Amino acid sequence: MPFLDAALGFAADHKPAVFVGGPALAIFAYLVYQLYLSPLAKVPGPFAAKVSRLWITKHSWDGDMHRSMIELHNKHGSLVRTGPNEVSVADLSAIKKIYGAGTKFQKSEWYGVWQGRRKFDLFAGRNEAIHGQHRRLVARAYSMDSLKDLESYVDESIKVFMQNMRERVGKPLNMGNWVQLFAFDIIGEITFSKRFGFMDVGADDGSFEAIEMALRSAAWLGQVPWIFWLHDYLSPYIGNHLGITARNGSLRQFALRETEARKDRGSDRKDILSKLLAVHKERPADFDYSALVSMASSNIFAGSDTTAISTRAIIYYLLKNPEYKQKLVEEIDEFRRQGKISDPVTLDEANNMPYLQAVMYEALRCHPAVGMSLPRVVPPGGTEIDGTYLPAGTIVGVNPWVVHRNKEVYGDDIEAFRPDRWLEEDNGDMRKL
Repeated sequence: MPFLDAALGFAADHKPAVFVGGPALAIFAYLVYQLYLSPLAKVPGPFAAKVSRLWITKHSWDGDMHRSMIELHNKHGSLVRTGPNEVSVADLSAIKKIYGAGTKFQKSEWYGVWQGRRKFDLFAGRNEAIHGQHRRLVARAYSMDSLKDLESYVDESIKVFMQNMRERVGKPLNMGNWVQLFAFDIIGEITFSKRFGFMDVGADDGSFEAIEMALRSAAWLGQVPWIFWLHDYLSPYIGNHLGITARNGSLRQFALRETEARKDRGSDRKDILSKLLAVHKERPADFDYSALVSMASSNIFAGSDTTAISTRAIIYYLLKNPEYKQKLVEEIDEFRRQGKISDPVTLDEANNMPYLQAVMYEALRCHPAVGMSLPRVVPPGGTEIDGTYLPAGTIVGVNPWVVHRNKEVYGDDIEAFRPDRWLEEDNGDMRKL
């Protein structure tokens, strides 16, 4: 093989040049491929994102993915390349394809960081067949009928919250913190039939910081999961330095203690744990005690945080826009005058208050609880999104902050908090999203 012999001869005669030039040539070839030859080369996006995962990792670390993606989609359109093998999607017709029931788009490795070594994880489990089995096991406990049975438990926490607010009338207070105390105590009530008592003392036990650190940690580690797994392997020697490990560590231990305490107390109340215990008793092989604790832990970890974020958003936007707050107060007063609402207001009553519903929808539109896309993997055979072919293995995702600012759906005033948009006749697409 004359060519190979010549190449080996050149390398032998020019060892320093090959040592320096080889890596440089490899880097050059990699850049040329990603920028010009990759199947995703024509998808627009930041230069750094096209050639490295550092771009998406940095913005995930900084916590500004929601704003960054809005700017990029405004600039580039429905598809934006956010990594060498990743695309952010803003095409509304693709949402159902990617996330709809029966989708073939499986969860990416990003979820592995959340799951860690848990065997049962309804949020992060990546095997669709197993995930389906797990979902069916607990579906009854989280059905709307079951959740409505918990309404009286929520009412008890509402009364405690309102009493605390009355005691602080005219005094400055951190409303964001109080909303989270409220949300956490509600989760305790509906899951374990016992509030955690955070509202009683006006403070938490450190769980808020643990959840915050875990969420921040998982956001960027999911972009480079190998760091998480390397840390997991080395943790017996170097200790724990990643916030996400609290999800399967201190927060899980918290859930385990509350689960054990609930079992010891006993109760005839139909809280979530009672229904999970029934599943465990009926199907112990499929839903063991570890799986039960995982579900209780997920309630605490995810339920309290998303509830607090959404409630804060509603309060924030009403205080920033007193004209809409006044319209809501007028609706409440009118419903009270007509005897259409009780104290506390029931779910069915609230569902029949059009302006209240519009305020909630608009607050959730302006400030979704999730600030980044939930990544999925294009299945074998590839897919076409908005006229662009994406090969199998491409990571795709839809950022709710982006789709909630679609002018074709919500109008030109997308950055404005305007609840009335939900009361206008032509809002069909809005409600679909």
